[in-house]
Amino acid sequence: MRRRMVIDEFLNYLRYERNYSDYTVTAYGKDLQQFVSYIKELDSTLSFPEDIDADIIRRWIVWLMDNGYTSVSVNRKLSSLKSFFKYLVKQKRISVNPMRLVSGPKKKKPLPYFVKDADMEGMLDAEIENSGEDFRSVRDQLIVEMLYDTGMRRSELINLRDVDIDYYLMQIKVTGKRNKQRLIPFADGLKDLMQEYQRIRNREVGNYGFFFIRENGEQLYPQIVYRIVRDRLSEIPTLAKRSPHVLRHSFATSMLNNGAELNAVKDLLGHSSLASTSVYTHTSFEELKKVYHAHPRAKKEGGNYGN
Repeated sequence: MRRRMVIDEFLNYLRYERNYSDYTVTAYGKDLQQFVSYIKELDSTLSFPEDIDADIIRRWIVWLMDNGYTSVSVNRKLSSLKSFFKYLVKQKRISVNPMRLVSGPKKKKPLPYFVKDADMEGMLDAEIENSGEDFRSVRDQLIVEMLYDTGMRRSELINLRDVDIDYYLMQIKVTGKRNKQRLIPFADGLKDLMQEYQRIRNREVGNYGFFFIRENGEQLYPQIVYRIVRDRLSEIPTLAKRSPHVLRHSFATSMLNNGAELNAVKDLLGHSSLASTSVYTHTSFEELKKVYHAHPRAKKEGGNYGN
């Protein structure tokens, strides 16, 4: 009875002094009642709220996770407890807030979307067979191929200039975030596509400095690249998300699954820390035991990444 009274006083405080909605007050009440029921099962001799400490709350967190509650749900329940014990301290019912040493479970970050090697290979090969020889067709095909083969960001591709490409050393100079520059090697297959594109571009549009341009000679803008990639990736019906960044994810995932070292992929992507790169290790490290080359397009074209 005493437990019920303490909770009711708190809920009335939320409703009448803090002007919380009925929905919110009801949710708080359910969370607190669930916690009280857990305490009864844990140890019926515990006095509520005086005997509640951080260890008991942590055990409740473990119990919730073991019973299928998501980190989002658990953190919401902990928020209810936090408000409750803060109220009790303010009312001088307890002297120490047991929540001060408790942290909730971290939210799981969604894994990046990526295209499987076989799906990407099939789509790119079909593009090569079916593409025309006009400027736009060749440009659009190369945009998709370059994003996948190099892992560069959309902004990096847009700002790429002719002088950034070294066909002799087989590498591209990219300017990334915070104007940080890096070198990305490329294979023979991509080299052939780039040179063919430049030949057609210079003949039909002209050379305006930027590597990728529009029909009027002006620089590309982000929406054009997004639309090109989205339309191409729509040929893979199983893919839930279609964007230039998906191709960057696909590059990183493919590299790691085909034997590239994490530090090397980090440098190729232009990440400042390994933590940003390690998210791509989610697919299957078992595949690392089966293969040795770093990228399927390089193998297929018979080239090497760099000289």
